Amino acid sequence: METRLTAIECRIVGVLVEKELTTPDYYPLTLNSLLNGCNQKSNRQPVLILTEEELPGPLDHLRHLGLVMHSREGGRVFKFCHTLREKLHLDDREVAILAELMLRNRQTPGELRTRADRMHPMESLEIVESTLQELIDRDTPLVQKLPRQPGQKECRYSHLLCDETTETESHSPHGQEAVQSKPELTANSPLQELRTELEALRAEFEQFKKQFE
Repeated sequence: METRLTAIECRIVGVLVEKELTTPDYYPLTLNSLLNGCNQKSNRQPVLILTEEELPGPLDHLRHLGLVMHSREGGRVFKFCHTLREKLHLDDREVAILAELMLRNRQTPGELRTRADRMHPMESLEIVESTLQELIDRDTPLVQKLPRQPGQKECRYSHLLCDETTETESHSPHGQEAVQSKPELTANSPLQELRTELEALRAEFEQFKKQFE
């Protein structure tokens, strides 16, 4: 895709994909549900504080690009859905990984396997790495592999749908200064390892619950 999205547009598309795959009974989303998803505190980096007035402009641009559609069911409220899968010719695994990158951006394959599994089964680390490579090898790459930084055991991957800017930081609870002063969690830090383990346990628990549904 030649046109780069803004950070808020990426958040909107990521939320629509996430809700389609995790809570299909409540999809498509109303504007209020979409706003709540954009400002959600879990599974988001950074956390944003957007207002309802800030969504129509990005939504109109996404509709113009063919990435979002809306409908009015029963003549009542508008509901929004994404067309990322059809527009970019992606399968469900690719959509899930790309959406996870759009919601948190830079992540290792291990983190993506744990986090994206809630949207689509990620059977192994090798499958995640293979999917990432397919997204890199496209005629227009959608993902890039980042150089490994000092103190990191693994390389991270980021999406290429929008330029990295401070746009989302201006909507974060503490602003740009807080984002810049926040220490980066390296892949091998104790806190990051604990966070990854907790997310893995959550994913296993969700799979366990599904056996009784």
